[in-house]
Amino acid sequence: MQLFYNPNINETTESFSFDKEESKHIIKVLRKKDSDILFVTNGQGFLFKTEITLASDNKCTVQIISFEQKALSKYHLHLVVAPTKMNDRYEWFLEKATEIGVHEITPIICDRSERKVINKERFDKIILSAMKQSNELYLPKLNEAISFKEFIKLEREGLKLIAHCEETDKKTLKSILKPNENITMLVGPEGDFSENEIAMALENNFIPVSLGNTRLRTETAAVVACHSVVFVNED
Repeated sequence: MQLFYNPNINETTESFSFDKEESKHIIKVLRKKDSDILFVTNGQGFLFKTEITLASDNKCTVQIISFEQKALSKYHLHLVVAPTKMNDRYEWFLEKATEIGVHEITPIICDRSERKVINKERFDKIILSAMKQSNELYLPKLNEAISFKEFIKLEREGLKLIAHCEETDKKTLKSILKPNENITMLVGPEGDFSENEIAMALENNFIPVSLGNTRLRTETAAVVACHSVVFVNED
């Protein structure tokens, strides 16, 4: 199934038109024509079955035939991950975490962060593309970048975890995960969290965890954590 996206439709929508860029892709590249069927999501759990009523490369119009809604997950996974020095590594993480099933992502700026500015518009496009490619019906939420000190003060429900490389007492991630829990996971930059940041996290009830016996890159650690949580919650 090839999935298209329109954030402005809902269960009361009867018909709509794609924008010029998407219309051109549908008609010129995919060579769709009148009466062809397209599947569309609004990123909020709905899958709409639609039929092309006007095959125009400027304004492809479809009529909604039917729709269904995917139930919300019984858990919420929020990955809070420091931007990597090389942008392509962070973009890889965004793509793979979306494919696996993350719900929310926050780029966090730490004491040892080498990259302190992100291109949110580009990141949003990567997440959207990964959602469509993996036939996911919920679009993960990407928050604005925030400093560690600001984020750590925010109230979060559920299990709060921090993955770091310091040789301290840590629980293994697999030993602490349980199904149907809301989880916030902190993953630091290439130079890891500073001692002060780790202390602040512990003071704010974050539990230190280990992701395995090897030292992982930031983006790898985030993907490992994402998969671990989704795996535990599989039916």
